[in-house]
Amino acid sequence: MTSVPRQRITHARMPLLLLAYPAIDPVLLHLGPFSIRWYAISYIAGLVAGWFLIRRYVANDGLWGGRPRPTPDSVDDLLLYCAVGVIVGGRLGNVLFYDPAYYATHPLDVFKVWEGGMAFHGGLLGALAGAAWFSHRQRVPTLTTFDLASIVAPIGIFLGRLANFIKPELWGRPTDVPWAMIFPGSDGVPRHPSQLYEAALEGLGVFVGLLALKNAGAFSRPGLIAGAFGALYGSARIICEFFRDPDPRLEDLGNGLTMGMVLSVPMIVAGIGLMLNAWRGGAEQANERSRP
Repeated sequence: MTSVPRQRITHARMPLLLLAYPAIDPVLLHLGPFSIRWYAISYIAGLVAGWFLIRRYVANDGLWGGRPRPTPDSVDDLLLYCAVGVIVGGRLGNVLFYDPAYYATHPLDVFKVWEGGMAFHGGLLGALAGAAWFSHRQRVPTLTTFDLASIVAPIGIFLGRLANFIKPELWGRPTDVPWAMIFPGSDGVPRHPSQLYEAALEGLGVFVGLLALKNAGAFSRPGLIAGAFGALYGSARIICEFFRDPDPRLEDLGNGLTMGMVLSVPMIVAGIGLMLNAWRGGAEQANERSRP
């Protein structure tokens, strides 16, 4: 979602120290009438980095404990399906989760993706749909494909939040902490650089946690990494929502709740369920191997 200046009265004190916002041109390159924006680069870089890592993981027999998984060459198709799912799901998520009334009266605006408006949770559902379709086409376990997509998803989240900071959009709530910033286009009140909090926690922090699980043999328990991603990201997103300034019309649900918090709760519940199922399945397989 694109942030807009908030017309609200705040009582945040002006901090003694402020970090200067590093004004970065949101357009990386100008090529005649065309522009290449950091936002687009973050999507492309996230997908390419994920493709590269997944190819490495599926080629490493030692990670899988004999479990079936996609071939390295088939990962090209997974990249395509997930990319389409992210774009379509992200846009539809924005339409259905955040502003259905507006788009019901302006249906053609659904297709104006160049004006902004992508929802992470919708993009996630779209990526899962793409991964499920890939699994069906390649005849590989769906949970295994979900694990592969989940372990690289934080890379795109990290880069996307940095792009939010550069734009700038989705800034934080008013604050007087020494690292507060005044964002261009805002109301001139010092605010949390919440985009960086999200990059660190939702992106880097979740990625490190999933890598630790991978190194502990999690790929041999299908669904464990996907479940951990849901639980970790959902928890990180709820924490970050306390610092992020919600759009008063679209995201603020009152009583301290935001739409981001509400949409993250099912992720946590589903993630814990997947982890328990994966752990139980792995334990049953180990018991079968130990029987004479």
